[in-house]
Amino acid sequence: MSNLGLTTPDLFAFGFFVAAWGAYHILLSRSPGAGTGLNNMMDHYRVRWMIEMSERDNRIMDASLMGSLQNGTAFFASTSLLAVGASATLLRATDDVVKIFADLPFGGDVTRSAWELKIIGLILIFGYAFFKFAWSYRLFNYTAILVGATPARAAPDQKERRRVAMRAAQMHIAAGRHFTRGQRAFFFALAYIGWFAGAYAFIATTAAVLIVMSARQFMSDAHEAINYEPPEKDRT
Repeated sequence: MSNLGLTTPDLFAFGFFVAAWGAYHILLSRSPGAGTGLNNMMDHYRVRWMIEMSERDNRIMDASLMGSLQNGTAFFASTSLLAVGASATLLRATDDVVKIFADLPFGGDVTRSAWELKIIGLILIFGYAFFKFAWSYRLFNYTAILVGATPARAAPDQKERRRVAMRAAQMHIAAGRHFTRGQRAFFFALAYIGWFAGAYAFIATTAAVLIVMSARQFMSDAHEAINYEPPEKDRT
């Protein structure tokens, strides 16, 4: 890989980055403690929301909430495209960047090929985020359709009402899952930017992002809020 301008520390740092991303995904989706993560716990409330929705005759509030979720997802999808475009423009300034980094104390020996490879990697991360957000937007749209298709509370076929509501819940969970993975790509893109300052900075930023994201899932104030139990006097 020397002809590409990547050193052994660069390869190790990139491997650590990929392993950290993969390990975090496994931690939240397949590990024994995944069910206690904030994302998975919120999935239970997505199901509860759709069940409560099916019991309401007036679903204007549900439609409004779905619209808000779609708008937020559309914002992140647009931001992803802007990030892809901004990253692509950096490829045109390769020669200037190489000269600037050569004069910096932490810049090291930056080559044109190494810089371009790093930028392409950043574009791929933001491109992945865009596809996740775009698909999430579409799934929220499907969820809204299922909400509208859920029979009324007084419908004669109660099993069908429950069935459609649960389908809406599962579609909602899928939409939230892809949205979360798009945001995860954004966070790891911040870690990836550390690579431009050097391999060791890349390792440090990756470790920092991994720790912060894991803490938010299992030890944050939001996690405490979802597990909050009111005092006994407030329950009566």
